[in-house]
Amino acid sequence: MKKILHIISSPRGAASFSIKLGNAIIEKLKAEYPGSTVKETDLVNQHFPHLEEAHLTSFFTPAESRTPENIIAVKHSDDAIQDILDADIIVIGAPMYNFTIHSALKAWLDHIVRAGVTFKYDENGAEGLIKGKKVYIAETTGAIYTEGPMQPFDFIEPYLKTILSHIGLTDITIFRIEGTAIPGIQDTAVEKGISSIILN
Repeated sequence: MKKILHIISSPRGAASFSIKLGNAIIEKLKAEYPGSTVKETDLVNQHFPHLEEAHLTSFFTPAESRTPENIIAVKHSDDAIQDILDADIIVIGAPMYNFTIHSALKAWLDHIVRAGVTFKYDENGAEGLIKGKKVYIAETTGAIYTEGPMQPFDFIEPYLKTILSHIGLTDITIFRIEGTAIPGIQDTAVEKGISSIILN
């Protein structure tokens, strides 16, 4: 039995390939770990705010010194981090927009990457403080980015691996649905992507 956190960043609802792929990953996990629970966080509907001065001030104000305004400003971040700490497995939907992630996912990441909370600096550099979690990324793209001329333009995989590893989430597996906008490939893209899901 596992606690699974599903992060959704697509605004396309039922038409979203990343939601389909994320759900397929979760179904495999539930089959592997009967009795598992899923908490879903839809970043598009929940509207994590982009960082402003009030958020940054609250992040660096000790909890015992926070004003009521600080407490409100830090709530999104504290809640999101607690969701990660509570989860055993995190599934992140990452559809490509202009070669990278949706801004809603970037906003969520900005709230969970916090010095002194999810990572720290010492004489050896940065150390991630969130340990022992498994992450699956459901990446979806209109073109083919795993090989060929578009491969250098996939900024999702390197960015997510880098930023998640920075806070200690180093056990990362990426599954893909790609080529959804390419005639001759799009008809089987979803089936191919879902059939590639092998848990590790």
